[in-house]
Amino acid sequence: MRIYLDNAATTPLDPEVFGSMKPFMLEDFGNPSSTHAHGRKVRAAIESARKKVSELLHCSPGEIIFTSGGTEADNAILACAVATYSVKHIISSPIEHHAVTHTLSNLATQQKAELHMVKLDENGHADLNDLEALLTKYPNALVSLMHANNEIGNLLDIQRVGELCTAYGAFFHSDTVQTIGHYRHDMRSLNVCGMTAGAHKFHGPKGTGFMYIRKDKKIHSFIHGGAQERNMRGGTENVYGIIGLAKALEIAYRDMDEHTRYVTALKSRMIEKLKENIPGVLFNGDSANLDRSLYTVLNVSLPESDDSSMLLFNLDLQGISASGGSACSSGASTGSHVLGALYPQSMRAAVRFSFSKYNTAEEIDFAVEKLAEFYKVEA
Repeated sequence: MRIYLDNAATTPLDPEVFGSMKPFMLEDFGNPSSTHAHGRKVRAAIESARKKVSELLHCSPGEIIFTSGGTEADNAILACAVATYSVKHIISSPIEHHAVTHTLSNLATQQKAELHMVKLDENGHADLNDLEALLTKYPNALVSLMHANNEIGNLLDIQRVGELCTAYGAFFHSDTVQTIGHYRHDMRSLNVCGMTAGAHKFHGPKGTGFMYIRKDKKIHSFIHGGAQERNMRGGTENVYGIIGLAKALEIAYRDMDEHTRYVTALKSRMIEKLKENIPGVLFNGDSANLDRSLYTVLNVSLPESDDSSMLLFNLDLQGISASGGSACSSGASTGSHVLGALYPQSMRAAVRFSFSKYNTAEEIDFAVEKLAEFYKVEA
């Protein structure tokens, strides 16, 4: 038996989502840019999917642009916002996803804009007073702050940040890859200019996502070559991916209240079981604070051990799939930039457990049991 507790990296495809995709993989194969019947049928399906997404987010269909995923969407919004609006200053944080930090570093290196980092509090939350001070000094900046951190789960007060950015004329981009499909976003009340999503984070297919671009904050296109996606992204659309994305988001919204309660209970159970079974256990960031963190993520800080580097390997041998921070860096030797920014001197091991509707209480108990056994052996 294998237990999968790495849902922040990717989630299992919902069978209902696969059912919606299958006809477009086998039967309805037309190119949506073709004007014949085969193409028109597929084009109609894409636009129906776009309408569904826009209805769920309370925005217009024209504000939804389908992409290959969250990374492309982040890159497109950031690079093109700087170019479109001749942005000279960017405000972000050192614990953003690499899709953001690397893009912003590249823009700064090319001297396209100057990069400023907002201060973080001891738990890794952005200091909104410092953000306002930066906005006062650099109005009309590009602000990029993620809604929920993918490693420690910290939630941003996205409403308040949007209000601040509006007051100072800033273009506000938020990486919402970890929260789309897990929280409701009402674009009628959020002062966000650009947001991003990846379908595989909410039981949809890999390789597809979208960016939301507010209609009064249009940006230049990022990928050239065709008139697809309202001239915003050239290239033949990932049709069955788009169909699956819309279905996955529809299911997520349909079942959100139930799944939020269920997954939150799993996270709470793991917190309590870890406290009971592993002396000295701590939690990175604010991940154990249910009011200020993503309910799907728990980042565990474990006592120092000579074999800490083998912890994930040992969990894997026990049939437990988890992550040592961000799975996007799982093959790197540099470790987590998020934990490095918050705890630069720490020698403690860190494991990110992330949950979904398919996990069970029995799996949580088993994972804690095996983790506790490892530390009992070390003791």
